[in-house]
Amino acid sequence: MTLRTLCPPRKARVAEGHGRSGYQDKKRFIHIARGSLNETRHWLRRAYARNLLTQEQISTTQPMIDELSPKLNAYLNSIKPRD
Repeated sequence: MTLRTLCPPRKARVAEGHGRSGYQDKKRFIHIARGSLNETRHWLRRAYARNLLTQEQISTTQPMIDELSPKLNAYLNSIKPRD
């Protein structure tokens, strides 16, 4: 499986979660997306360790992944139910 085939489902999970009506449903999908992001990070590290990716490829991809994690957390905080 390639990184291109792994990454699109992450966006789809967030989009699917956004379409849910309840807080718990949205929260669940954000947690799934966050887990998928961590999985992607893991596979990138393994691919680099096996010399399947170059340092240039990692340098291009890593900032995107580093940016997504806090954004997912911020989105989760933004949808918390109001008292």
